Amino acid sequence: MELTRRELIAAFLGSAVAAGACQRSRPRASVPGALVDRAMETGHRLRGGPLPRAEGAEPVEVLIVGSGIAGLSAAWRLAAAGVKDVRVVELEDEAGGTSRSGKNAVSAFPWGAHYLPAPLTEQGAVLRLLRELGVVSGMDAEGYPVFPEELLIREPEERLFYKGAWYEGLYLRAGASGADLAELARFEARMNTFAAARDAKGRKAFAVPTALSSDDAEWTALDAVTMAQWLEAEGFRSPRLKWLVDYACRDDYGTTAEGVSAWAGIWYFAARQDGRGERSEGFLSWPEGNGRLVRHLLGAVAPRQVERQVLVHTVEPGVDGCRVEALEAGTGKPRAFQARQVVFAGPRFVAAHVVAPWRQRRPEWMGAFAYGPWVVANLTLSSPPQSHGFPLAWDNVFYESRSLGYVAATHQMLRQDDSGPTVLTWYLPLAGLDVKAERERVLAAGYADWEGLVMADMLPAHPGIAAQAQRLEVMRWGHAMIRPTPGFMWGPTRFAAQESLGRTLHFAHTDLGGMALFEEANWFGVKAAERVLAELGRPQASWL
Repeated sequence: MELTRRELIAAFLGSAVAAGACQRSRPRASVPGALVDRAMETGHRLRGGPLPRAEGAEPVEVLIVGSGIAGLSAAWRLAAAGVKDVRVVELEDEAGGTSRSGKNAVSAFPWGAHYLPAPLTEQGAVLRLLRELGVVSGMDAEGYPVFPEELLIREPEERLFYKGAWYEGLYLRAGASGADLAELARFEARMNTFAAARDAKGRKAFAVPTALSSDDAEWTALDAVTMAQWLEAEGFRSPRLKWLVDYACRDDYGTTAEGVSAWAGIWYFAARQDGRGERSEGFLSWPEGNGRLVRHLLGAVAPRQVERQVLVHTVEPGVDGCRVEALEAGTGKPRAFQARQVVFAGPRFVAAHVVAPWRQRRPEWMGAFAYGPWVVANLTLSSPPQSHGFPLAWDNVFYESRSLGYVAATHQMLRQDDSGPTVLTWYLPLAGLDVKAERERVLAAGYADWEGLVMADMLPAHPGIAAQAQRLEVMRWGHAMIRPTPGFMWGPTRFAAQESLGRTLHFAHTDLGGMALFEEANWFGVKAAERVLAELGRPQASWL
């Protein structure tokens, strides 16, 4: 049954946006544009019957399957160790996974991850990467890294749209009661306590990446309940605070507080704090988002070492290496590789179809991995959108919408005239608990549907935006983010999935960390590479 315009908007963005869109409904020209996701149909071939095999096989010392942040981090680590014979194969026509970016005449812009929280410590390999990029100015008197002001997100950083006006920040202070503000202060104090918490070994209760967190039951027990249940049990009932927490869960995990483990929900607020009421240095961002980090990681290997539009359909691990069967996505020509070591840097749901032993007998832990779909749209405007209230910021959020609002891609550009053309990157996590149904909804909607949804979301805050809109491009991510559901972060399944298969096949992906974050992908990519080095007889001091 075909939905009416109002029903479509309500289904994706909520009844408040639908009601507003219908009240303001005026004829307007459709914004020219297109859907730009292209590889899903090719990837779905993995679900069908056997695919053709190649006769011979190309020898390679290390093959990395997947060029998201995890795969590129593995290649980066291997290059630093002097391993020359490394090949990276990727299904898409661009590297980067959900950190990839695009560009037009106005600006570069992200197609997914758009910032990196500035790290507080030396732990992990992220600070090493940032030093290579030349973006660490030094260390302060307390031992925290210092970053150049021009790379930290400049003010204004965040604003919130509610009932016809924009307000500073992401907590709706306008109209907040004394009880609301008291509850916010109590919540922040609890988060500071969690941020300061350490175990007997000195480990933070909530650390970045999650592998560095304490495994003491005092804190891991929080993984058994949802964030919504924890809020209720602790007496946090202010609608404004609950909205903020729900927004945080949708922003980092792609689902609501009802679908996120309380441990993960608290991690969002506590992991990047030092426990003294101060957050990290801020957020590092570029116009292309984390595409800047992708570009640097790609620079660790020669262009000829990265092959795009290659569909890997079978990985057969053996004692002396792995045989990897693939197809050239454009021509359908079969290819094969014989690799001494393989890093599979794709998600578990793909591994289930590709790793030969798992096709015969799927591991019991596989069903615990749930991935939420997202939609990202880049809207090019002739000039910045007009606003009532607090001025245009980097992050611009709609209080009454299920979307996350938009990021101004040009916010970080150093240009003299801020009145020129701009690109707004709009994000919508499909946050329902039934991920399969959400994915079907995303893929069933065409360009005209998404154009209508994006504009319906934008128009209440920017009534003149239709006249400024020049082009809209939409990317649908069917399995964008792993969800840290209750029991997943500290249950046995996630840890079982991190184990290598024999001595020749290793795994790296954000889903192994339980959170779709750069730090998790980087950690597991480096970890897999160091396992490869050990198996090649070339162990080195760990970067982790």
